[in-house]
Amino acid sequence: MDSIRVLVVDDQRLVREGIASLLSIQEGITVVGTAVDGQEAVEKAAKLLPDVILMDVRMPMLDGIAATALIQRQLPDCRVLMLTTFDDEEYIIRSLQAGAMGYLLKDIPANDLAQAIRLTHSGIYQLSSSVAGKLVGRLATRAKAESFSVPPEDLTDRELAVLRLLAKGATNREIAEMLMVSEGTVKNHVSNILGRLGLRDRVQAAIYAYDHGLV
Repeated sequence: MDSIRVLVVDDQRLVREGIASLLSIQEGITVVGTAVDGQEAVEKAAKLLPDVILMDVRMPMLDGIAATALIQRQLPDCRVLMLTTFDDEEYIIRSLQAGAMGYLLKDIPANDLAQAIRLTHSGIYQLSSSVAGKLVGRLATRAKAESFSVPPEDLTDRELAVLRLLAKGATNREIAEMLMVSEGTVKNHVSNILGRLGLRDRVQAAIYAYDHGLV
């Protein structure tokens, strides 16, 4: 069986090198490279073609969620597994929406991390127990809300299209390119969406789209 090629992405050098070192002694896993932020992760993924990427969430230049979305568009066969210290519900949902195959916390033992990589490579989602609990809570809340949630009837078809792309992690520039409109037009649409739905920011808009089955 071929060794699983892994790219490790983390902005902290000690953490990045420590993970890479621990994985290098695991059977069936080969660390093909490391990256210091999301932008370098996108570039190295295209060059090294890893099977699995261990991706931190909060990083400078380009965060792990945005990097995951870009990598999934460019390399759909590459599996991304988030590995972070943050178990924030919004990060979890946005990571999965961006295409991540799992969300793990950094307190995971090395052997368990290696097994999670193998399972991710096989197409099986991996979630830390606390992360799974948060998602169950979210689904339970969503089920209660479905009986009285109101579809976004106030939004135009174009605004719905912008909302769906926004929820998938696309930037204003990427949305503009996909819908063939100006970036300024996209910004106006986003502002209208937030105002009409009574939302504070793009994160709340993404969660709204998720809760209403738009993505």
